[in-house]
Amino acid sequence: MRIDRVVLIVLDSVGIGSLPDADRFNDRGANTLSHIYRERGRLDLPNLCALGLGKISDIGCKPKPIIGCYGKMAEQSPDKDTTTGHWEIAGIVLDTSFPTYPKGFPQEIIHEFERKIGTRTLGNYTASGTEIIKELGETHINTGYPIVYTSADSVFQIAAHVDALPLDKLYEYCTIARNILTGGHAVGRVIARPFAGTAGNFQRDNGARKDYSLAPPEQTLLDLLKKNGLSVVGVGKIGDIFGHRGLTAEIHTHSNRDGIDKTIEALNAYKDKKGLLFVNLVDFDMVYGHRQNVEGYAQALEYFDRRLPEIKKILKDEDVLVITADHGCDPTHRLHTDHTREYVPLLLYGKNVKKNIDLGIRETFADCGQTVADLLNAGSLKNGKSFKGEIIDEQEGQGSG
Repeated sequence: MRIDRVVLIVLDSVGIGSLPDADRFNDRGANTLSHIYRERGRLDLPNLCALGLGKISDIGCKPKPIIGCYGKMAEQSPDKDTTTGHWEIAGIVLDTSFPTYPKGFPQEIIHEFERKIGTRTLGNYTASGTEIIKELGETHINTGYPIVYTSADSVFQIAAHVDALPLDKLYEYCTIARNILTGGHAVGRVIARPFAGTAGNFQRDNGARKDYSLAPPEQTLLDLLKKNGLSVVGVGKIGDIFGHRGLTAEIHTHSNRDGIDKTIEALNAYKDKKGLLFVNLVDFDMVYGHRQNVEGYAQALEYFDRRLPEIKKILKDEDVLVITADHGCDPTHRLHTDHTREYVPLLLYGKNVKKNIDLGIRETFADCGQTVADLLNAGSLKNGKSFKGEIIDEQEGQGSG
């Protein structure tokens, strides 16, 4: 049986246990999914459990027939951020980490940025996005100076109130920063962080958030598929993460709910297209993980699980569904509020995918990308080992396209 389309959904930050080198990242013992279950006391995820999630994570799954393939993947790149994780899923394994700035950015960077935007800035320190707008939001509104901050990740973030700095100007500032942050200061992402409201009640406008990532340094799964004439549709911030390269269409989203809705719409709209539907659901990380909101994170997981049958129902016989993550963000971690260095889940389902197959521990996220390329007969990536033969009957898979 041929495979025409792969639906690859990244549950942003849903890690399933610390990697052997987690100590290097101050992440010993992190386990996003299992710790949410333990602290909350329950997780109602019957559809993910049916795909095999309970086989790879202790979340109280009830015994039932497993209809999917399951395993977990280790990150080989020496980092734990969104860009690195997605790039590795798509076949790029980095040798070094992106630069980080725990003490803020060097003055030469800030001075150059201020010179080019024609105004001073506020902040320039490591902070939670919600906290820094509480601290500096009113000053920003009164002065017009944008707020610059970073985190444990390789990010240069610019926060601005939508009434004090129009979105197009904020995006222009981000483009300027992206052009400055090159060479040794080439951070993974510059992020526009607009917010609204009044002092004491500021709210980030996550729908208008925009990421400016570095261009991938070599060919990705997306590039390979597009070069082979296949459809490559990104849902959520996929386009931003890959520098808007290798995609035939981009669909932006405002939340997990919106992302799931638009995934279902895209499944129908592109039902006759061969290729990849690549989805990122960011709320797990951005709204709940970093804010250490265990209950909100749990509810978001359960919401996705409730919607999963809608996605499965409209899959064609020639489709394969892949569910994974890009890193962890354990909301119970007490040492910091940033991403955590973890294994990620690997779940697969399809009408022609084998059932109850244990894929073990994959040495790199790139195994996922290489398998997608293999399923779609698109050739090989630089990194990764395909497990197509473990999930698709070889005789059925021969000659597929």
